[in-house]
Amino acid sequence: MLSIHFARLIENHSESLAEGLVRRLQATERTAAYRNIPTETLVRQVQEVYQNLSVWLTTKTEAEIEARYSEVGRLRARSGVPVGQFAWALIMSKEYLWQFLLREAMADQAMQLLSELDFLLLLEQFFDRAIYYGVAAYDTVARREAA
Repeated sequence: MLSIHFARLIENHSESLAEGLVRRLQATERTAAYRNIPTETLVRQVQEVYQNLSVWLTTKTEAEIEARYSEVGRLRARSGVPVGQFAWALIMSKEYLWQFLLREAMADQAMQLLSELDFLLLLEQFFDRAIYYGVAAYDTVARREAA
């Protein structure tokens, strides 16, 4: 399955991808609050997902994605990251991987293209769920603290 090939490509470059994404998060005004989180912590957390992307995309259940990104949402809320910046960081993460794949792995043939589309669908679904569950948990923390 070619989609697993792309996941493995990301896994093999997980360290440099995580470092590059964190640099962008900390440099962009839309995610300025991420400057207050230690760089090493962010890199480790991003790399953890990137290193195990094939597992996240193919074997993790929605409940497992919910648990992981609910925890990430709670962490970001407690770190003082505004919910909009949290959501933008997840979107940036997805776009950063798209850009990497466009540079490294675009195919010429129809079958490869279909496999790529399959992979991209899995990637989209994963990040969309990550955004949803992270923001939902973030909102719960914000409501509790406001009460």
